[in-house]
Amino acid sequence: MSIGLGIFLFVVGAVLVWALNVSVTWIDLDFVGYIMMGAGAIIFVIGLIYMFRKHSTVSTVRTIADPANGQQVTRKENSVDGL
Repeated sequence: MSIGLGIFLFVVGAVLVWALNVSVTWIDLDFVGYIMMGAGAIIFVIGLIYMFRKHSTVSTVRTIADPANGQQVTRKENSVDGL
């Protein structure tokens, strides 16, 4: 989701800078556009970092087979590389 948000902010900022020729006295739309483009680029890079980092999950399932013989422990490990 953050990758899409970064692209959206970058595109809206580019439209404010280069495609919109409106002059407003109380705000500089070009400056706001550059800020949005910068924020969009930063959010896009952060989204890529989170997407490509290593994810790992460990789940432990315990089942008791026979109380006299002890318990049987089953452990499942899932490791997913983003690369």
